[in-house]
Amino acid sequence: MLKEFQISLVIILMFAGGFLYELTLKRSCFFCIPAFKSLVKLEDVLSHGRSIVFLETSDRLEPPPLVSCAVESASRIYRDRPVVFFLKGLNGNLTHLPSNSTNAAFSLLSGIRNVFLFPLDMRTLFQETPLFSWYSQINPRTQKNWLYVSSDASRLAIIWKFGGIYMDTDVISIRPIPAENFLAGQSSRLSSNGVFGFVRHHPFLWQCMENFVERYNSAIWGHQGPALVTRVLRRWCNLTDFQDVVDLRCRNLSFLHPRRFYPISYPRWRRYYEVWAQQPAFNDSYALHLWNYMNKGKKEVAPGSNTLVENLYRKHCPGTYENVIRGREERDEGRGPVGTKNGS
Repeated sequence: MLKEFQISLVIILMFAGGFLYELTLKRSCFFCIPAFKSLVKLEDVLSHGRSIVFLETSDRLEPPPLVSCAVESASRIYRDRPVVFFLKGLNGNLTHLPSNSTNAAFSLLSGIRNVFLFPLDMRTLFQETPLFSWYSQINPRTQKNWLYVSSDASRLAIIWKFGGIYMDTDVISIRPIPAENFLAGQSSRLSSNGVFGFVRHHPFLWQCMENFVERYNSAIWGHQGPALVTRVLRRWCNLTDFQDVVDLRCRNLSFLHPRRFYPISYPRWRRYYEVWAQQPAFNDSYALHLWNYMNKGKKEVAPGSNTLVENLYRKHCPGTYENVIRGREERDEGRGPVGTKNGS
């Protein structure tokens, strides 16, 4: 009888200890990933201001490998932060897809613990921002470069409302970004909008949204994107040339050296798809922008090619790389590709 009582007491203590551990863990972590992602609301995920955000402004629901790699690599680098992928083609409050989804990338991403998939509702997103009146009056069908323009607007509104880091879907994360309020320089005088991070309600982003509306012109590619961010940055900062690999600091904003995200400049983008005698370490970089707009999906990751991009996939997004191999095998066997077309 005494032995049974002792066993029962041990079991009770184990459960109590486990409960206290979970309680302590939940109080200590800044963002704890819930057990059931399908029950989580968008506001709950974004409210901590630490999300990594990606956007898909087309109706595409089959993320190609480069998009999958971007999201997967971010989820691996920022394991304690939610990675939120907004897709315009999704309907309803969908945070994950079943594991038997017909698209390999969706099955992969929905199964990652800290990745959340949500619909992109621009009308709701732009409310209470300078972009709402513009969006309410615009006809997307008549706008040139609408996919890019709507993406430029959406990323500003999301990060202004909730805070966090925005990344393009052709950016492969390789190490954490230490800066909080930052822009990514493409040169000493030009900022990109492909990667940036700010705290919630940062005035720089509000000024960007105001400038977006005041000087709106969809006919000029990049006018609402990199050119816009550069225009506002020049108001904030007296830009000088970068010295060595040292970031610039202006007011409460960091302007990060081009090597942080663009160690391979856009005229040399094909270097990612070439074989290197020695693989670069990218020690000065936090992430790599693969310039997929220049590529236009023509060059793909070829398993066994030993190209730089293949090695990046193998190291930073192994799940996506396995899907690429599987898709190539199925294609060779005549069964057709499974979400393996490259692009962004």
